Amino acid sequence: MALRDSWSRWMGRLWPDPAGAFQSLLAGLPEPALWLDRKACLRGGNAALRQALGPSLPLRIGQPATLFFAAGSRAALRLWLEGGTEPAELRLAAPQGQTGMAVLPRRIILPRGESVLLLADAAPRQALAAQLAESDRLQALGSLAGGIAHDFNNLLSVVLGATEEAQRRLGATPDPAMAAELEQVRQAAERGAALVRQLLAYARQQVLEPRLVPLNTAVSAMARMLRPLLGRAILLELALDAPERMVLIDPSQLDRVLMNLAMNARQAMPEGGRLVLSTSRALLLQPEPAMPEPLPPGRWTVLEVRDSGHGIPPEILPRIFEPFFTSRAKQGGTGMGLATVHGIVRQSGGYIAVESRPGQGTRIRILLPRVEAPVSGAAGPPAADPPPALALAPDASAPGTEAGTEPLPGPLLLVEDEAPLRRLAERTLRRAGWSVLVAEDAEAALAIAARAPPALLVTDVMMPGSMDGPALARALRATNPRLPVLLVSGYAPSVIEEGLAGEALRFLAKPYGAAELTAAVKDLAAVAEGSCETRQS
Repeated sequence: MALRDSWSRWMGRLWPDPAGAFQSLLAGLPEPALWLDRKACLRGGNAALRQALGPSLPLRIGQPATLFFAAGSRAALRLWLEGGTEPAELRLAAPQGQTGMAVLPRRIILPRGESVLLLADAAPRQALAAQLAESDRLQALGSLAGGIAHDFNNLLSVVLGATEEAQRRLGATPDPAMAAELEQVRQAAERGAALVRQLLAYARQQVLEPRLVPLNTAVSAMARMLRPLLGRAILLELALDAPERMVLIDPSQLDRVLMNLAMNARQAMPEGGRLVLSTSRALLLQPEPAMPEPLPPGRWTVLEVRDSGHGIPPEILPRIFEPFFTSRAKQGGTGMGLATVHGIVRQSGGYIAVESRPGQGTRIRILLPRVEAPVSGAAGPPAADPPPALALAPDASAPGTEAGTEPLPGPLLLVEDEAPLRRLAERTLRRAGWSVLVAEDAEAALAIAARAPPALLVTDVMMPGSMDGPALARALRATNPRLPVLLVSGYAPSVIEEGLAGEALRFLAKPYGAAELTAAVKDLAAVAEGSCETRQS
């Protein structure tokens, strides 16, 4: 008791007015706060609380705390103040017909049964949760699109292969009507293939060839192409950061991103306006809320596309990256432009953020991982070799090996689970002069290889069973490390990188035609033969 009295006298000398000092402390808090007595009635509040409640509900000492909360939150608040469970969220009172502010409550217990309620604004957390949910939804859509694209690629490969075979069988003087019908089928399949490539871009599963690209140089080069496309009514400006930064991206896909965004901006400015392409740097120390998904911490190189158009309505903004969603269906919009942009950026390790208000234009920021490389290294890794020229499939009447094709020192093993595609590929390769063994899955391929070791492997990446194409290639290379491998799939080749490095490895994207398959195998066989000669010498 004596110690308590001494403490009270000392505190009294230090703070002659403890209540006033505590009220001053509350006033300095940035979030709404209530000071409650032991009966859960108001002893004080701060300016942030008054602003949140508005002028229609003034603070008066002695009022019950429940009065400051919406009717739907009062029971949970009362239970909590009586010792029950802390509610995850409460809502402040508001005038009739309006919705009060959602808050995240926290209680600090004081002596003599008093307490302080700290009420943090729930809006930032709700916005972050909504962005994460939107990100998950877009990812789920991407997985669905990728699965559809994979199956559709197999069908298109069969259609293209069968059409080419039918065209070949028409001979040198085909019936014009029949030839025209087959050409329509081929063109429709090619359009379907283009749509699949857009789906794969959205699903982040397209085949990319990333390399170091000087961003300012790439943007300047693309601007020269864009100016005549935008027209005289739109002023194109560049604001490029110095020193120039490098980014690791497929340069053709970077051009595609800029083209898509610029054409969208042009449609948003039918009477003309201003389009600005800028580059900069950003250092994020913590996640930053953005649409369609939060931006993670890190060092980023930023590409920004900003227009002065009519903006995007808020009810449409959350959906602009959905595949096939378009607000310009009558003008021929497919709804794949921004979905493709989003997929390219995310597959390249970056993020995209959109800000737009009706009448105030649109700002799109693309954040790509910063590459700490000098501009003098702009050449980066050597550019990928150009694809081999596609050779026409030889006529079936021409016996023997295709001119220029060197025989392999053993059979070619073809592994494809789709029966129609397997038959077409086998017929194409036999006609080109290869000795072909076929299998419908990896297990059957291993059994065949045990009897007749292959000199070259052509396998689909995604197959049923316990072993996929890359796993099959690794198993066969355990006994023949120099086995040339051609992996075929509609998916990106990222899954094949581990454990399959080397020159004798190629990737062929579906859908493919007979000429493309023949050329890819011929090129791979030539590379393998060249490496053998180098080792022998």
